[in-house]
This record gives sequence, C-alpha cells and structure tokens, in this order.
Amino acid sequence: MKNLISTLEERGFIEAMTSDELNELATKPLSVYVGFDPTSDSLHLGNLVGIMGLAWCERFGHRPIALVGGATGMIGDPSGKSSERNLLDSKSIEQNLVGIRRSLEAVLKNEATIVNNYSWFEGIGYIEFLRDVGKYFRLGTMLAKESVKTRLASEEGISYTEFSYQLLQAYDFLHLYKEHGVTVQMGGSDQWGNITAGTELVRRMTGDSVHGVTWPLLTRSDGKKFGKTEEGTIWLNSDRLSVYDFYQYLFRVSDADVLKMLRMLTFLEMEEIQEIEAAMKGSDYAPNTAQRRLAEEVTRIVHGQEGVEEAVRVTEAAKPGSHTELTSDTLRALAADLPSKTLSAPEVIGIKFIDLIVSCGLLGSKGEARRMITGGGTYINNEKITDDQLVLSKDHLVEDQFLLIGIGKKKKLVVRIG
Repeated sequence: MKNLISTLEERGFIEAMTSDELNELATKPLSVYVGFDPTSDSLHLGNLVGIMGLAWCERFGHRPIALVGGATGMIGDPSGKSSERNLLDSKSIEQNLVGIRRSLEAVLKNEATIVNNYSWFEGIGYIEFLRDVGKYFRLGTMLAKESVKTRLASEEGISYTEFSYQLLQAYDFLHLYKEHGVTVQMGGSDQWGNITAGTELVRRMTGDSVHGVTWPLLTRSDGKKFGKTEEGTIWLNSDRLSVYDFYQYLFRVSDADVLKMLRMLTFLEMEEIQEIEAAMKGSDYAPNTAQRRLAEEVTRIVHGQEGVEEAVRVTEAAKPGSHTELTSDTLRALAADLPSKTLSAPEVIGIKFIDLIVSCGLLGSKGEARRMITGGGTYINNEKITDDQLVLSKDHLVEDQFLLIGIGKKKKLVVRIG
C-alpha cells in the first residue's frame, strides 16, 4: 500500500532523505513543515513544488505546516545564491506575508497551519541565543556546508550575517518540534545543509531524532529554472500575473519537461501520466495534448475551476485566426488578462498600423515591424495583416471601442479607445 514517502518517490519528489526509517514512520500521522522566504508578495511556480509536497502530506493524513520566514527573511539564505541578498525591512516583509498567505491557502485548503518564525525570534536576545543555541554548532561543520564553501570561494565571499542563517533555520526546526510536534522538514536540494543542521540541533538538545527530505530543484531540460522567463517571474497570485499568462506559460512547456511537471505539480494518477507518456511516443499524438492537460490541472490547483475556464476562454478569443466572435464584452474581459493600453481616437484612427505597433512598444522599430507585417506575423482582431501601408479606420474597431493587436503567436495588446 502506498504511503507518503513511496508516493513522493514515485512522482520524483525525493532526492535525499536523512534516514530510510521515514518509510516506516510515514505509515502513521506526522507533522511536516516546509519553509518559504518572504522575498516577494507572491510565491512563484518554483515554490509550488514545496506547496504540493505539503498538499500530498495533507492527502495522506499528515499535518502540513508552512513556515514563512518573517525573521529569517531579514537575514537572507545564502543557499544557491552567488551574492548577498538585499535585506528587507519589517514593513516590506509584513506586506509580503499577506500575499504569500494567499498563495499558500489557494492550494492548502484544509488542515494546513501557517506560521511566521518572527513570532518566536522576536523574543530571543542575542546573548541568550548564542549561549543556549550557538554552543551546539561546530565551526568546522558550518564551514563544510556546500552553500558556504561556494560563497567563500567566490570573489564576494559571505558575510557573518548570511553565515549565521543556518543557525536560525535549525532553531526553527527545534521550535516546531517542541511546540507543534514537527518531526520532518522538507525542502529543495539546496536546503540539505540547513535541514541537517536542524536535525542535528534537535538531536543535541533533546536526544530525539527528526528527519529531513529534499526534492530536486525544478529546472528545465536546458538547466534553467522553471518559472523564470524573459518577461519575468511566473507568480502564483493573479494580481502579480494574470491567470491567462500563467496558463500560457504551462501550455508552452517543452515535451522534454512536461511529464516531470505533470508528476510534480499535479494530483493526476500515475497511471494517467504513464498513458500520456505512451501517447506522446505514438505517431497519432496531437501536439500539445500533454501541455494542455498540464496547464488545465495546475491552473485548477492554483486558481480554481473558474480560473481554468477564464484562461481557456481568453486563449480561444486571443488565438490568431480564431472564429470566436470578438465583442466589446469579450475584449473588455481580455483587457483584464492581456496587456492593454488606452488611447484617444485620434491616436488610432488615421494612423498607419506600422506606426501604432512601434508607438505601443510591441516592436522596437519600423524596420522590424515592416518585416513582421509583410511576413504575415501581425494581426488585427485575429485577422492576418500583410499590408505595411495599412491605415487604421473606424471600421477596424470592435463596436467603436477596442482593437486587438497580435504580434506572432504570443504577443498581444488590447487597445481601448478612451
């Protein structure tokens, strides 16, 4: 019978564990925590792996705890970083915590507990912490951590502030063990050093054993991080990234990466994922079928069924050559999910299409715009435009109010006449 650990292993979540004993322990209810840095007011697609790990805990009857580092966020974790982070002040962190809670609660809807480590660090004095906690750490062990060695070898080095981070995260584990009965910490592979520092601190101070699990960092087949694009980060909160753009990012995932993401970022049964994998190898496989399944499932997890329906509706309406009727209501809805711009009628009517493309920043120069137009890569209201001398008239407007401009398959702009 599957338990939490065997399920996580099957789905590619587990890179390392502190002990194989976890396989047996996971047959009974555990309290498990994952930490999240409050560096922004939304979590992003890379963080979704950790949230899904907690969600699987929830599904197997374990108690998931999400720790938001209100205190450690003021220090900055050096793991996986080539230079020191800009330190955040308490006001910025408080604002970020509100948005991060939204990201977490969108997926962890049932029994998840969300804690902020500032609530226990604010009452601890520096001398007290050094005396009661610092004495359990050995400098040789701390210097041997991979994240520390990497930074020591770099030109910038590492500050004492960041070097001390592992003490704080280790104390988080100790506190959660004592106050919430947490016996397992999960995190990305770059957190192994911090996690083992915590398991060792608990052992030294209490004599008890706790455990750590790491998953491989979510990277693309080309080695780059998922969720980072030229246009920006793939945020989970819709006020930072539209549901449409979130869906589209997932829809464009490569064939080489889509199966891994189906395993790690969805709740689909492994049997279905294996069927999708087999279908992808067949001669009659319809391109992007797996990507569509991924986009729909992950969007449903993060934004609900309404989010999926909204993203599909906008996708269909914005598709070049789409037969979806464009009305003012449709374009008004599109404007909430696509880049939009309000212009006066004289700024559109009587203006050359090529000039509007450049003035709106869709392309950088008239030469580039001319090549795109004559090459058949531009659209007005989903109709292909190939005339680089086209002058816009009132007839091009949808109900005298809107214009949908498309550049290639991905770049869209809703122009509103105001």
